[in-house]
Amino acid sequence: MKHEIIKVENIKCDGCMNTIRKEILRQPGVFAVHIDEEQSTVHISGDDDMDRAHLVARLEHLGYPESGHNNLAMKAKSYVSCAVGRWGEQSKQ
Repeated sequence: MKHEIIKVENIKCDGCMNTIRKEILRQPGVFAVHIDEEQSTVHISGDDDMDRAHLVARLEHLGYPESGHNNLAMKAKSYVSCAVGRWGEQSKQ
């Protein structure tokens, strides 16, 4: 088993965390995701073949780049991802 901790930018709320969790759980080899909103960290557990670079790229695609790599485009993407995550939670209720 492998465990990665990735410190990211732009986590603002449950909508952000929902989007991150859903997308990362879809990635090959991943079987658990925990997000610490206060620390802005994504804790990912998976099999030994889990690819950290791929996970970082997926997070960046959503607008949650690894700490130190933020820009205006990433911030804008994160707002869209956040809205999608919030909408997904509301549609379950």
